[in-house]
Amino acid sequence: MNGPEIQISFAPRLRLFVSTDRRAGRTAVTTDGVSTLGHVVESLGVPLTEAGRLLVDGHPVDASHVPAVGEAVEVEEVERPQSVPGAPLRFLLDVHLGTLARRLRLLGVDAAYESADIGDPALATLSAQEQRVMLSRDRGLLRRRELWAGAYVYSDQPDDQLRDVLERFAPHLAPWTRCTACNGPLTDADKDAVRERLEQGTEKTYDVFASCTRCERVYWRGAHHARLEAIVSDALREFGGAATH
Repeated sequence: MNGPEIQISFAPRLRLFVSTDRRAGRTAVTTDGVSTLGHVVESLGVPLTEAGRLLVDGHPVDASHVPAVGEAVEVEEVERPQSVPGAPLRFLLDVHLGTLARRLRLLGVDAAYESADIGDPALATLSAQEQRVMLSRDRGLLRRRELWAGAYVYSDQPDDQLRDVLERFAPHLAPWTRCTACNGPLTDADKDAVRERLEQGTEKTYDVFASCTRCERVYWRGAHHARLEAIVSDALREFGGAATH
């Protein structure tokens, strides 16, 4: 690039995306004079899914703005909680976020998950077709133009990932209403109706069951229930919702 030089700075949360020499305050960037500000921001490493307001000399501009010489640009982070227009809030998670997908489903959040690596183009297309927010730690995927909406998952730890998504999007929580295996809705199940799908020990020990209306998986409050209950209780305490069973 050998066009106009601008000064650009990034909000603290966004600095992990840019090179180390651009993380401390405002730095100079030489543009080509024709590329949009959105393109410039992404070329420096920040997916536009993570950029909030773009300010030029203190005034908000669209990502389509073409920078001019001497402009001072500030890239803010996305405002939280982030509103998503259009369809009811639903998510799509890539192959690396299986634990996060199961925890979102545990809380009753609609979270589709691809357990196989179907590739970025297919994921982006699916996001658009089903109007789902793409959750990923893949910056390249989040830069794909086909995406309906997307968000970077900032941590590699499931507890922090869940907190990040709940804080950012504030989805409605309805625990114990969604299948953690396939994302289908759960319904109360009579023991006699599911008896043939139970192991002998389970049949003798438990009397309260739920079943997935999609994959027919059967659920009960087994030995792992206390750990799941802790995840649910922590989420409800911090982000609200109804503790349904």
